[in-house]
Amino acid sequence: MARYTGPKTKIARKFGEAIFGDDKSFEKRNYPPGQHGNNRRRGKKSEYAIQLMEKQKAKYTYGVLERQFRNLFEKASRSKGITGVVLLQLCESRLDNVVYRLGISNSRRGARQLVSHRHITVNGNLVNIPSYQLKAGDVVGVREKSKSLSAIESALANNSSVYEWMNWNGDKMEGTFVAIPERIQIPENINEQFIVELYSK
Repeated sequence: MARYTGPKTKIARKFGEAIFGDDKSFEKRNYPPGQHGNNRRRGKKSEYAIQLMEKQKAKYTYGVLERQFRNLFEKASRSKGITGVVLLQLCESRLDNVVYRLGISNSRRGARQLVSHRHITVNGNLVNIPSYQLKAGDVVGVREKSKSLSAIESALANNSSVYEWMNWNGDKMEGTFVAIPERIQIPENINEQFIVELYSK
């Protein structure tokens, strides 16, 4: 299963924000990577460069590679509604993203691993496909045998995020994907219109 395994802080510095979550190294050096760092003269970016950076940021944020992201865009463009918003909604509806949002894992990368290693259920059935698209009303839970995993317990103990489109039941260790989030509810700092413009060329 393909995924990005390269340096995370370097990518975060490139975009100027901690897109992979809390990162102490990024906080220390939150300027662009490279030999000259802040001192390098950076000319005005072209329109294409800005659009490309936004697409790359979205891909790295959600942990999706190029072909998968392109397929999501094509699916979004065929759907009713604003293409850019639907694209982000599809990314938010991925099982690995929902596991991360529910606080079962500290990062999307960790959530992806939990799904792949068969620790997560959807509506009571084991699902090990991180890109599985959830529908409103689906219940995502931790498999009975996995409830005592220290990584999951630690993540849940440290989680303070609450999202309007999800409900979490701590006793049962399961959450309900109540509805597909509206654009205003999605906290990611992504300008989806640039992505649409890039793919529309």
